[in-house]
Amino acid sequence: MPTTRQISQNLARVLGIKLEDPDVDNVTRGESVFSTQTADSFVEQQPTSGEWLAEITPSGKDVANYFRSLFPFLSWIGFYNVQWFLGDLVAGITIGAVVVPQGMAYAKLANVPVQFGLYSSFMGVLLYWFFATSKDITIGPVAVVSTVTGTVVADAIEKYPQYADTPWVIASALAIISGAIVLFIGLIRCGWIVELIPLVSLAAFMTGSAINIAAGQVPTMMGITGFSTRESTYRVIINTLKNLGKTNLNAAMGLTALTMLYLIRFSCGWAAKKFPSHHKLFFFLSTLRAVFVILLYTMISWLVNMHRRSNPAFVILGEVPRGFQHAAVPTLNSDIVSSFVGELPATVIVLLIEHIAISKSFGRVNNYTINPSQEMVAIGVTNVLAPFLGGYPSTGSFSRTAIKSKAGVRTPFAGVITAAVVLLAIYALTAVFFYIPSASLAAVIIHAVGDLITPPNTLYKFWRVSPLEVIIFFIGVFVTIFSTIEDGIYSTISVSFGVFMFRVLKSRGRFLGRVQVHSVIGDHFIGNDNNVVGGYGTFDASDESASPPRRNVFLPIDHGDGSNPEVEISSPYPGVFIYRFSEGFNYPSASHTLDYLSSHVFAHTRRTRTNTYERPGDRPWNDPGSKKGQQENTSLPTLKAIILDLSSVNNVDVTSVQQLIDVRNQLDRYTAPDVVDWHFACINNRWTKRALVSAGFGYPTPRPDGLHAHWKSIFSIAEIGGSDSAAAIAELEANEKEQTQRLHPTPSSSNPDPASDSSLYQETPGPSVASSITQSASPHKNKAPEFRNIETRRVAVHGLNRPLFHVDLTSALQSAVANVREREAAEARGGPGTGVTA
Repeated sequence: MPTTRQISQNLARVLGIKLEDPDVDNVTRGESVFSTQTADSFVEQQPTSGEWLAEITPSGKDVANYFRSLFPFLSWIGFYNVQWFLGDLVAGITIGAVVVPQGMAYAKLANVPVQFGLYSSFMGVLLYWFFATSKDITIGPVAVVSTVTGTVVADAIEKYPQYADTPWVIASALAIISGAIVLFIGLIRCGWIVELIPLVSLAAFMTGSAINIAAGQVPTMMGITGFSTRESTYRVIINTLKNLGKTNLNAAMGLTALTMLYLIRFSCGWAAKKFPSHHKLFFFLSTLRAVFVILLYTMISWLVNMHRRSNPAFVILGEVPRGFQHAAVPTLNSDIVSSFVGELPATVIVLLIEHIAISKSFGRVNNYTINPSQEMVAIGVTNVLAPFLGGYPSTGSFSRTAIKSKAGVRTPFAGVITAAVVLLAIYALTAVFFYIPSASLAAVIIHAVGDLITPPNTLYKFWRVSPLEVIIFFIGVFVTIFSTIEDGIYSTISVSFGVFMFRVLKSRGRFLGRVQVHSVIGDHFIGNDNNVVGGYGTFDASDESASPPRRNVFLPIDHGDGSNPEVEISSPYPGVFIYRFSEGFNYPSASHTLDYLSSHVFAHTRRTRTNTYERPGDRPWNDPGSKKGQQENTSLPTLKAIILDLSSVNNVDVTSVQQLIDVRNQLDRYTAPDVVDWHFACINNRWTKRALVSAGFGYPTPRPDGLHAHWKSIFSIAEIGGSDSAAAIAELEANEKEQTQRLHPTPSSSNPDPASDSSLYQETPGPSVASSITQSASPHKNKAPEFRNIETRRVAVHGLNRPLFHVDLTSALQSAVANVREREAAEARGGPGTGVTA
């Protein structure tokens, strides 16, 4: 029966595919100290499609972990204790007291009766703890989502007037559809999608939305009517200024409430600094300021309107039904869905970015990690189930989350306690809600959204990091003010993505030069003092009379990294160039970065043969040669080798590799009859190696004179740790010596001097020591005599079948220069010789 390999070969033969198998490369030419038959050799194997499928195919354990991850509370609920409960009790009651007035206020933003804000608050805090990966987040009505919902409801009623008396039907349908989308994204574990929205877009969105909401609430707070507060922000501000003369008694209830909110806040902040021992007390007083203000102004309203319920002196909430009067299966039909389908993207984005940004922020502050995908599951489930009790779209609240965190919450179970407080309000406090002044609720909203505005100090930090993104921030804010919140979201995300793509498309790498440096601690070089050397394990101990040890570092030749311009960066070697990619190496950036590579090479080298073309007419149109009267600069070196630093490249694609092949062919024509050696350093991915090998890289380029068949390799090797390694023997020796000192103490052993015990302090043994086969065979120069002749086991770091793939730039440069010098020596001898490539 034919094997799979035979079947694939036969199929390839039928289809005319030329199979490649570079791993069958015979690396036994005799020039290397290693070969494919030696015990310590390493022949690197290419990754296969089967390996890739095995990596992405979930195992049974992965499936079990997936279902377990859907209910994170299972990992901590079994450890729940009284101390955790007390912390959750305080935080839960505090948030319950805050969410009740906020929920009712935000419901008015959503164009639904105030009780629906309570329904959404109840379901949000009750359901979240089952799926939460954050202990601090509180899900419920928030200002921005409520504003977007209110816009959707208003537009839908304009299209379908039959829903004017039941606007919550549209809000609930929006919650179900948007929640289902978010839930799906979470279930397939695509939470990483929120990373496409940068921080500056989020800041612009929050700032613009806060200004939009505050401007829309000022007329309610002042008692001004006669125009729509759903128009663009700038129009609302203009109309408010035009109608200031219509201000009535509502302004007294609104402005004084807003003033009192800020007065309490600043007073408590001052008192907490003045009396730090009572910091906790002032924190809770500041946290409950909205509750205090609403209760105070409700009592004032009751005193004023208790005998004029049908004709109140100022606008009040009025009748609030007791209990879940609107619990039912939500209405979904094509008319309702079509009325808001265009707003779904904005609604989903708003639900996600605020919640994920808040949860990540508080996770970093409180030292835990959130799972964005699981948080999406929590948001999705909440918004899918909440409409059955009358809820509308809700997500994580920044203000309530901050309060909950400072209140000492211990676990997500605090949400259950908050739900109990909200439930109590729904059934026991509805009679009190009748007298709440609408202007005071508007003041609460304005006060709450004020914290969402990005402060100037944060903008200054943005400017210090990236001035361009501050411009993007103001673009988003201005679009929100002069258009809509949705347009502001789209504009900032689009501009940010456009800037990112421009940077990728126009990215180019840097050419590096070589600098020899010393390491200094205090006023002496590391390396002259053997104790320092052993302590850091960076350099071999050397004779104090010798010069301090040096090492090569590679810096941009144009000092573009900000290095000292007085440092002279020398060329790696005449005709040898080191090029480091800066923004990856994929199809968007491949053309631009390789164009820069080739243009720099052409500008700093000359052709190998200046008389390639016998007659002027033989020259191509795009290479007409030097101008009349000018001679080609023969002082420039010819191109010998290019070293590519792939440390910033994680993967490549067909386009980038094909363009690299084209550049190689172009430069080979430029250097004919010689060829350019291509060396690659710091390759991070096996699939990148496979792609380069498939394109013919990784091996010496075939030469017409046959010199490529006579090459010797310079490989980086490493000592393998284990019981037979010199490092392990050194460690054993140190342990035995310490044991002996404990059993037979000497007068000096009670106060040992590190400098007097060279065997113990001189070196720090490690599991692996890297070196080059062209260097000394043993890096341990100061071992005791009985260990000097121990045979250690060393192997190549990279595969012997990839001689032009190097572990770092130093080894790549060593290999390139060695090859160039041997080639020059062969040419000086006047005939073919033995080249050295690696």
